[in-house]
Amino acid sequence: MNLKLLLAYNVKEHRLDDYYRFVMQEFLPRAEQIGLVMRVGWQTVYGNYPSRLLEFMSEDDQTLRQALQTDTWDSIETKLGEFVTDYERRTVLHRPGFQFFIPQHSQLN
Repeated sequence: MNLKLLLAYNVKEHRLDDYYRFVMQEFLPRAEQIGLVMRVGWQTVYGNYPSRLLEFMSEDDQTLRQALQTDTWDSIETKLGEFVTDYERRTVLHRPGFQFFIPQHSQLN
């Protein structure tokens, strides 16, 4: 495994309950069906960075690439957009430990 998928975003405050319900009951189970397993989720509590960072891995790099091209991924990624803002995803080289990226919309650029 040389790759991992990172998702960064802010959750819409008025949709928080709906967001949690969707992520737990639909997003994560369907991601796992296509071979993407969430390894860790981070909550940012300070600074100018999206409030959520999720890290996904797969069995191998080909599985990760193929998963991102499925209708299932398109569907759950689109629906996630109903609950979040400032969404960005990156496929990055796997390194042990915490990894992040500076989103394009960030004022940190």
